[in-house]
Amino acid sequence: MKTGNEKQKTAANVELQKRIRELIQFKGGGHNEGEVADIIENALRLLTDVSDTGDVRIIKTALRELRYAFRLFAPYIGKRKVTIFGSARTQPTAPEYQQAVEFGRKIAEAGFMVITGAGNGIMQAGHEGAGPEKSFGVNIRLPWEQTANPVIAEDKKLVTFKYFFTRKLIFVRHSDAIVLFPGGFGTFDEGFEALTLMQTGKSQIMPLVLVDKAGGNFWKTWDADIRNHLLRGKLISPDDLSLYQITDSADGAVKIITQFYRNFHSTRFVREQLVIRLKHAPDESSLTKLNKEFSNIIVDGMMQTLQPTPDEIEDKDHLDLARVAFNFSRRDYGRLRQLIDELNKL
Repeated sequence: MKTGNEKQKTAANVELQKRIRELIQFKGGGHNEGEVADIIENALRLLTDVSDTGDVRIIKTALRELRYAFRLFAPYIGKRKVTIFGSARTQPTAPEYQQAVEFGRKIAEAGFMVITGAGNGIMQAGHEGAGPEKSFGVNIRLPWEQTANPVIAEDKKLVTFKYFFTRKLIFVRHSDAIVLFPGGFGTFDEGFEALTLMQTGKSQIMPLVLVDKAGGNFWKTWDADIRNHLLRGKLISPDDLSLYQITDSADGAVKIITQFYRNFHSTRFVREQLVIRLKHAPDESSLTKLNKEFSNIIVDGMMQTLQPTPDEIEDKDHLDLARVAFNFSRRDYGRLRQLIDELNKL
């Protein structure tokens, strides 16, 4: 039985939620009203839960930055995008710069848009290749002045962030592939974060391509260190090596990305099942072979083809695509990448 104090809190909470709903209607309503109501309620809790002004300013700025960025990307939600990382110090005369220009041009010709950090060097090269109409700039404010490169500086598809963590979220959220050219701390940071998010299932599996210059060994040396120290020390799984690929040509990078989406479209968890959406479903013999080969990541049952699930139908989530589904172990994402590669060979 509730005490008088508990009843007061319950009544106050009901009244608060009523007023929040009224405020939303006063604003005119819109998308995701339930989620927005929750954001408003949590914002009001800051009045008592967080006293440090600096902490509240971080929340305020992060919310503002993310809202603006999501609005900017919304009109292009149906277009595949590739994020290019690399050194801002790479000069236009460097072979890596010219290679990034070539990659930007060829991946745009293949139907993808390009996202970069909007700075100089490799970032500008990617924009030069793709052209401003197929480019996004995701800039960062630094202690020293960092202006966007001239290709994207006047474009409406440019957003500038105060915080790296909100900027990184946008990169991963809106990328269908990530390409790393040689770079410094920032490039390695972005590459390792992408690997970590895929390895732990916190982002969609996507191509992560490391591009050396022709005959170069920047990423080959990095790969040797990964194998000699992390793999040999049993700090990663051998299957984790499938989460990235290395090439030394723009054509090779484009091929890796386009082949990844030859048949595969996307994944989604529906309750306990991982649903893989495809352009073409495997036939019965292929499905039997896949069940045998990938039995180590299937828990309770078999991989099977299926129609869109009720959850997907409710969300109108790519209902035109074929599907396979199974109870995934939720650990072996390197093996999941290998499964996607096999589905793309069908």
